[in-house]
Amino acid sequence: MDIVQRAQSIILKPKEEWVKIKAEPTTVAEIFTSYVLILAAIPAVFQFLGNVLVGTRLPLLGVFRWPIGRALGYAVVTYVLALVSVYVFALVINELAPTFSSAKNLTNAVKLSAYSMTPGWVAGVLYIIPGLWVLGLVASLYGLYILYLGFSTPLMETPKDKIPGYMGLSIVVAIVLYVVFGWIARAVFAVRYGRL
Repeated sequence: MDIVQRAQSIILKPKEEWVKIKAEPTTVAEIFTSYVLILAAIPAVFQFLGNVLVGTRLPLLGVFRWPIGRALGYAVVTYVLALVSVYVFALVINELAPTFSSAKNLTNAVKLSAYSMTPGWVAGVLYIIPGLWVLGLVASLYGLYILYLGFSTPLMETPKDKIPGYMGLSIVVAIVLYVVFGWIARAVFAVRYGRL
């Protein structure tokens, strides 16, 4: 798989790309090693660079730049949590399948989870300027549309009338994962640096 072509296609032509993805024989390990491990690193790397090189402007105090060790540690923790979130989200999608008259298939659930996160990961380059994180959030919202198209393909063999409920519950789970993993990352650094 050409990772650049796949990311570009899933962002620009998601309907057509989901048809290709559905027909593709692959494994969970292949999706992680050839796609997720690479793209999930984009936000972590650019957040590290933004925190160390650019910094954050604080009113009355000037620009604050993170120490390299702390910024690197935070980047590693957020990267690991991003990988875990892809897998946990896929597990939830897979376990919810019977509730929505869908077929359980962990590989297809990982496809849904991983490829729908592509816009947010690619927009991770914007973290080089800490104030632009909002645009990364907007890109992640586009990822929800891509997730919907994946459900509609139907990757999990979901009947059309069950897609809105399946999608809605999946979005709630994605939001909860995002919030919980964000708390975990902040808590790790609050404890590590004596701020709890």
